[in-house]
Amino acid sequence: MRAIGLTALMVGSAAVSAADVPGSRDFDSLSRYPQSEIVAFKEGPVLERTYPLDSIRRISGQVRTSDQISASGQLTAVTYQLPAVHTGIEAFERTRNSLLEEGAELLFWCEGRECGSSSLWANDVFQRSSLYGPEARQAYLLARLPGESERFLALYGITRGNGRSYLQVEAFAPDEPLGIILPNPATLLRQLKSTGELWLPRLPQEPTAEWGALLANVLRLDSTVRVSLEGKGAAGWYEALTQERVKARRMEAEASDEDGLRIKLLR
Repeated sequence: MRAIGLTALMVGSAAVSAADVPGSRDFDSLSRYPQSEIVAFKEGPVLERTYPLDSIRRISGQVRTSDQISASGQLTAVTYQLPAVHTGIEAFERTRNSLLEEGAELLFWCEGRECGSSSLWANDVFQRSSLYGPEARQAYLLARLPGESERFLALYGITRGNGRSYLQVEAFAPDEPLGIILPNPATLLRQLKSTGELWLPRLPQEPTAEWGALLANVLRLDSTVRVSLEGKGAAGWYEALTQERVKARRMEAEASDEDGLRIKLLR
């Protein structure tokens, strides 16, 4: 798969519309949603950027989430207004699929009310009040982009009560490595069921306790799911998951020359 370079993501493309805000530009490796316009754009260093890895809510006046990443770094944020006949979730889905095709790894993905308060996403996470809308008409994800350096991309799609739809796209490169960041188990299960497979290129050939427990949790979320494990370390991961008490009849293992681990849904 072709890697999405941070430079390529931040360099403007020829798709810029005359209606775009001055000085704005697209991410080259992500196709602009047809007939959309850039209505807000910012780029530069930030002292702290926080992206939730779970739903968000307000408790005692503070925004709360069970997991998140937070760091200083370089941020590029683009707000697209979509054509009237399309929804924010439609644009979100198209961009999400493009990211997966390029080899991005989803860390968290939610849709609708499971994401939490749209007001908090709009005003506290993205600092863009125009992104506020009905919670049933929103979707959010955070993905790690492929490559050796640490880079992330956040998406938020929303259709407001007045019918206007937006897609927020943010590329973020932290100043320092953030260490081990494990995906949300429900996100991996959603991706497995949606696309039919999980591609985990960062997994080592020798299983680790953290990832073994995580993948076991993914399979426990739906006891009807059966999968095949493919890659150089497929047999080792099969054994690790059986030790995590995942039933052997729910899995198959197939060795291949591929690094990482590919998990495919068995129909």
